[in-house]
Order: sequence, then structure tokens, then C-alpha cells
Amino acid sequence: MKAMVLDAARAPLRSVELPDPRPAPGQALLRVLACGVCRTDLHIVDGELAAPKLPLVPGHQIVGEVLAAGERFEPGARVGVPWLGWTCGECRYCASGDENLCDRARFTGYDIDGGYAELAVADERYCFPLPDGYPDEQAAPLLCAGLIGYRSLRLAGDAERLGLYGFGASAHIVCQVAASQGRHVFAGTRAGDEDAQAFARSLGATWAGDALEGPPEELDAVVVFAPAGELVPAALRHVRKGGVVVCAGIHMSDIPSFPYELLWGERVVRSVANLTRHDGDEFLALAPRVPVHTEIETFPLQGANDALERLRSGALRGAAVLVV
Repeated sequence: MKAMVLDAARAPLRSVELPDPRPAPGQALLRVLACGVCRTDLHIVDGELAAPKLPLVPGHQIVGEVLAAGERFEPGARVGVPWLGWTCGECRYCASGDENLCDRARFTGYDIDGGYAELAVADERYCFPLPDGYPDEQAAPLLCAGLIGYRSLRLAGDAERLGLYGFGASAHIVCQVAASQGRHVFAGTRAGDEDAQAFARSLGATWAGDALEGPPEELDAVVVFAPAGELVPAALRHVRKGGVVVCAGIHMSDIPSFPYELLWGERVVRSVANLTRHDGDEFLALAPRVPVHTEIETFPLQGANDALERLRSGALRGAAVLVV
């Protein structure tokens, strides 16, 4: 099979031919139809997540056709493969329903070869049936941008006035969900990024502007999607007493020191780590009802480096997807 492989941090992906993967018991063999390009992939390639298996086939927003499977899926079924690829089922977190925090979890496109390839294998238990009505490339961003965005929204509570800081792949999905729930969305972008601000308003945002400066009124919660630590103190300045700041990324630059008064008033800062299968079931049932539309830019498999560079430079509108 053809695949794009990472050999070392900060090196371009190489286009190579690899032996076709062979599924172990309990795994599905998939023909990859599309794979989303996530900021987590960029953190792995850029060496900001320090311990991936190498060499590595990245990619954890896989839309695939089942070629061979065990008990859960029939050949020909279309399934989605997310970041969470395996958990132990035994640790205190798995036992309490927090499998996303599993001590021994393995992740697609990090510990397990992912979807920047023509074929992939995945544990059937961690694959999702995909809703009808989404073409392959439109479905791919739902599998991480959508799922992590949805978990972040849940952890933001019942915020009526919700900030989304960093208006990329996740935020453009969450904005649609939040607006459909009757919330007022305040989209924070880089100063002067008029295209992103117009995009946010087109998806239902009440306000869009400079994230560091903040909106014209107090917020109940802010979800920080951009991996920029300086946005955390800014978000604390923008939320009311008792408000929540949710850090949604797997990696963020250092958060600068800030005066305690920003946190005082029972404000909360928390992170989101990975996803659970329950998150996936809930969100993939919800997405068609909103309905969520994913804005995408497509690339061929061999264009993975171009897609990553577009993401790195902030030039993307919505999500990048490899069409295999």
C-alpha cells in the first residue's frame, strides 16, 4: 500500500510503499477513503508531542470501508476511526467511565499507524458507524474536530454566552452546535483576521473579533482551541465569576503567569483530554440533526505535507482532509 510516513520529528512525511497491514483478532481491515488532517498531527510532526512510535503513519480522523472484520461490522460497512484506539479496561479510569484518561491508552496515528495510507487496521470496538448524508471527506472532521469540540462544549456547561477562541476545524463545528442550542457564540480570532471572523458570523456567531481583546460583554465560558497559552489569562478576564475556561488542545504553549484575581471568584480552568466512545455515539447522532456542515479543503494523499503546512500557517478555512 501507499502511505505517508514520519521518520523523525520536524522531518517532512515520506511517500512510501508499505506491506499491506494484517488485522489481528478483533481488528477491522479498512480501505481508507478519507482522513482528516488535525492540529494534533501537526504537533506530532513538529515534535511537540514527544513520544510517537517511529516510523509512523499519522492520521486519526479515518473514514474507511471495512474489507475484513470480526463480529461488529460486515464487509462493506463505512466506519470512522478516532484518536482513541485502545484502552485497557482495567485501570481506575476505565472502571469509572473515564476511558479517555486510561493509564495505558493507545492512540491512532500516534501509538498505532493511522490513516495517511491506502489501508489501515483498527480495533473494532473503537470504530464508529458513520451517519448517512455525509460524503467521506465531509465526515472525516467529525471524528476529532467534532468529537473533541463536542466534549469541550459539554465541559463548558450550560453557558449561554460562549466564547470560542481559535476559529479552526473544531470551533467551526462547535459554533453550529451551540447556535442550534440557542447559545450566543463569541468567536475569538487573531486580531485583524477578517476572513475567519466573517466565517464565524456566517455559522451563527453573535460576535467575532480579537480574542486577546475580548468581546463587548462578559461570557459564561470560553473554550480555547488555539494552542496559544496567552489566551488562557485573556479568557479568564472575559468570563464572569463562576465562569469556566476549557483548554481543548492536546498541546499548548506555556501559559504566562497571571494575577490570582483573574482566577478568584470561583472561576475554573480545565483541560480536555481525548474522547470516550460515549462522546462519539452522542455526537455522531447529534451532527445530522443540527445539521452540522463541515467546511473542508481537500488534498490527495501525497499532498499531506502541503495540508500540514496550510494548517501550520493558519491559512485553512475549516478543516483539511486527505482524499485517498
